[in-house]
Amino acid sequence: MPRLKQVPRSEATPEILQIYDHYFGDRDPVAEPGTSTGTPGHWWTVTAVAPEIFNHILAGMVLHSSPDRKLDEQLRELGMTRAGYLVGSKFVFSQHCKVARHVGLSEEKVSALPAWSLATCYSPIERAVLAYTDELVLSRGRVSDVTFDSLRESLSDEEIMEFTYVTLTYTMHATISRAFRLEYDDIDEHVVEIPSPTGQDSENVMQGVNE
Repeated sequence: MPRLKQVPRSEATPEILQIYDHYFGDRDPVAEPGTSTGTPGHWWTVTAVAPEIFNHILAGMVLHSSPDRKLDEQLRELGMTRAGYLVGSKFVFSQHCKVARHVGLSEEKVSALPAWSLATCYSPIERAVLAYTDELVLSRGRVSDVTFDSLRESLSDEEIMEFTYVTLTYTMHATISRAFRLEYDDIDEHVVEIPSPTGQDSENVMQGVNE
């Protein structure tokens, strides 16, 4: 279950109700969860606890997909999807794999994203934006000159700004989803201690090595 409370229809603002209507129909998404896209819908019901933040998130999504954007939508989705994978958000990665296919990326390219550096299916600019994404997310913006120069060979400054903004926005979305255990990220911690078998010495697991 999500770590924050969820907002029912009876407490939602008019702007939030419009989104509820779109994804949940006339159901109360807290009492009867589940969107038409197959997700539980926690993303919307939890972010609704702060209406201004909800509206800001929604405005960002509209901005990213606007026809006014200069950035190619396939490059945009490569960045979003790879960012979701790097953060470890099953929700963001899964949803944007679907969007990536919708905007025309091949199944080969979508499937190769987890190990993109070993794949041969990507164009030079696709490899450049994937390398840039890795350095934005994993190196926290410590981007090498080689990587940045490869971007500038194909993208304008405006396109680079758009790509950077959208990729880091979805890095934040992925982080929020994991932190609050939303949607497909409602997963128990998997790095835990495994108990020793009954009757075994749990004090010195290295005893056999040290003897």
